[in-house]
Amino acid sequence: MIIRETWLKKIRPFYENELIKVLIGIRRCGKSVILKQIANEIKADDAHKIFINFEDLEFNALQDELSLYNYVKTLITDEKKYYLFFDEIQNVQNFEKAINSFRLLNTSIFITGSNAKLLSGELATLLSGRYVSFKILPFTFTEAVEIQGIKNPDEKTLMDYIQWGGMPQRFSIKHDDELKIFLSDLYDSIVLKDVVARYKIQNIALLNKIIDYLSINTSQIFSGTSIANFLKSEKRDCSKESLYNYLAFITNSCIVNKISRYDIQGKKILTTLEKFYLTDVGLARIHSTKIDFGASLENIVYNELVSRGYEVYIGILRNAEIDFIAQKGNQKEYFQVCYLLASEETVKREFGAFDSVRDNYPKYVLSLDKFDFSQNGIIHKNIIDWLLET
Repeated sequence: MIIRETWLKKIRPFYENELIKVLIGIRRCGKSVILKQIANEIKADDAHKIFINFEDLEFNALQDELSLYNYVKTLITDEKKYYLFFDEIQNVQNFEKAINSFRLLNTSIFITGSNAKLLSGELATLLSGRYVSFKILPFTFTEAVEIQGIKNPDEKTLMDYIQWGGMPQRFSIKHDDELKIFLSDLYDSIVLKDVVARYKIQNIALLNKIIDYLSINTSQIFSGTSIANFLKSEKRDCSKESLYNYLAFITNSCIVNKISRYDIQGKKILTTLEKFYLTDVGLARIHSTKIDFGASLENIVYNELVSRGYEVYIGILRNAEIDFIAQKGNQKEYFQVCYLLASEETVKREFGAFDSVRDNYPKYVLSLDKFDFSQNGIIHKNIIDWLLET
């Protein structure tokens, strides 16, 4: 087990804060481990740390807010501060009301969930302005290197990450056939528990086809027409309303993340023609054995930027598109991502994307090339070196 410092350093300033700490992420991405690492760092005796995993049968009786509240109250026996850890709390009906009541006691509360909708509805209403959220991802490339004990990561290391992704459990599995089974079982668990059961979906085959489309078209602009044509070619009918509902369900389950376009010259976020990126690139192997290395690298860079705390957008100009605009506070960076700068035409395209950007924020082209192509103030970096930056 590795210490997930990428996330802990973001959460650590809030350990003693009265704000509720909400950790959201795809099933099996390591939220439970982070929760335990937080508990281990907090300097309090174990009697004042209450840890409940709602997927553990031991706590199966805690089905609603009253049973949860009454159970926890029996464990609070003095006036000292208690640290409450609730793992996969979305399994408890009306859990928001219990959390709101615990907040009134001398507590610091941490909760996790596998559904982005955790932050909507009652939680947002009852606890508006009283929580802080953290989006947890599977292992970054740096974490994957660390857990494997690799001293000098190279292209082979990156290709392994592209093929099998960064789900923590997969690093204990050595053989390709077993990895395929693991990812397939994980996918089924996510789809059945976090999409089908939660939203009472009847047409599972259609749901799988939509996820299939998103998986093999990462880095491509999404439109209702394009996916409708795909479904039609697969002899699947789906109304526009149903399609967008399915997309919301899939996004809420954290299988994919939606990224909006940003009009650089007009300085506004556009609400159509988004892109979708997989939360873990390994999930693409469920739908296709063929790897699009350029799209996979773009997906990995997107996830890396999110893990570094950036808000990320697609940059739109009149005659060009920039892969990513990454913003954090007053800091802004631009990124172009490609597999290799293998021709003069490719170099011109990737570096030329910045021609109409008239500000002085850093601009990067990332590729697997080892030769430095930096030019005209635009920085070229080897993508492995960039991923390993702290």
